[in-house]
Amino acid sequence: MKGLIALLAAAGALLAPGAAAAHPLGNFTVNRFSAVELSGRDVYVHYVLDLAEIPTYQEGGRLRSRSFPSEVARGLLLELDGRRLALVPVKRKLSTKPGAGGLSTLRFEAVFRAHPTAQGTALVFHDTNFAGRIGWKEVVIRADRGAAIRSSSVPSASESDELRAYPTNLLKSPPELTSARARVVLGSGPGVTPSLAGGAVPLRTAGGFESLIAGGDLGAGMVLLSLLIAAFWGAAHALTPGHGKAIVAGYLVGSRGKPRHAVLLGAVVTITHTAGVFALGLVTLLLSQLVVPERLYPWLTVASGLLVVAVGGSVFWSRWRVGHAHQHGDDHRHHHNVHDMRGLLGIGVAAGLLPCPSALVVLLSAIALHRVGFGLALIVAFSLGLAATITSIGLVAVLARRTFRRLALDGPLVRALPAVSALVILAVGIGITVNALPEVM
Repeated sequence: MKGLIALLAAAGALLAPGAAAAHPLGNFTVNRFSAVELSGRDVYVHYVLDLAEIPTYQEGGRLRSRSFPSEVARGLLLELDGRRLALVPVKRKLSTKPGAGGLSTLRFEAVFRAHPTAQGTALVFHDTNFAGRIGWKEVVIRADRGAAIRSSSVPSASESDELRAYPTNLLKSPPELTSARARVVLGSGPGVTPSLAGGAVPLRTAGGFESLIAGGDLGAGMVLLSLLIAAFWGAAHALTPGHGKAIVAGYLVGSRGKPRHAVLLGAVVTITHTAGVFALGLVTLLLSQLVVPERLYPWLTVASGLLVVAVGGSVFWSRWRVGHAHQHGDDHRHHHNVHDMRGLLGIGVAAGLLPCPSALVVLLSAIALHRVGFGLALIVAFSLGLAATITSIGLVAVLARRTFRRLALDGPLVRALPAVSALVILAVGIGITVNALPEVM
């Protein structure tokens, strides 16, 4: 009885949002803040990096190295009247905070100083560090100790409190400022070096799935419970926007699918999603210097959209041919069945092609915590839960079609339903592709 009570308590803790934290802007983000500070006759750059869980896992060792501030300085372009100013690191600070799945987030701060050898008025700044990474990008320019700013292309105050408090209304469309221009007047006396305030950003509560991997007890009962909860989170995740629910329903209606087709589709989604997580994990671990993992997501979205377009167009053509063949008494049943199976595989791959970022966090956490087997089992369970929801939607579509067929409804609109559903699939695929294309350009 005590063991059962403990398991029930653990289930409640895991199903509720956990104490672990996740980054407000997502697990992939590298967030940058630059403050160009004119103080007397000196110019300083106060630079802050806030890395979410996955880039911290990838780049943590690099940021902790003694040479990293000099590397950052080389990526900062600071010019006064067309002359580049040499930036010298004078301060640095690192802080970490627990993130999702037992991983950490990392905050790097540094101050760089430049000594202009002559007066100037046209100031130009550009940050080229981590150019390929997504995230919050902010630049401000401010002045004190006799220096002044006549005009500036950027504000003097930080919207995010220097990456410590991200405004919730900007999380979905964070700023993309990496450059600044200003007309300035330098002071005549010595400047004061900016201080490093430090402090990790406030983090939001993580979901229960990521917290499963960091659980302390790995007894048989707890492992089984964790797998069941992972499946639950996968099923819940499938109900969020995306994942091809409308496409699956439309396809099974349009292709006159059977219950076994819905089950097969769920199996394809499980295999595709699990394989996608593993493949993205390998990219993250082995090819992070060549391929930025978050940049793969738009390409995967485009691939998924094009696949849906191909399936929708193919189903429409097949439905039209079958209807034409029935009018002429031809038998194209075998070709039609083979065609529908190919379409079924295509829809299943499209629905499972985009790996859930939370599943990738669990995989990396499993490697970091030396729980690889447990992590892989959690990901498979999550994929099975996701597929169960997709399969259930498919079964509802199949049974609903059979129910309406028993009502002996007739008419041009009912007979056109399979072709119309194929056109819906085609339209959704075009929409997915068009929305994703700007992100890969």
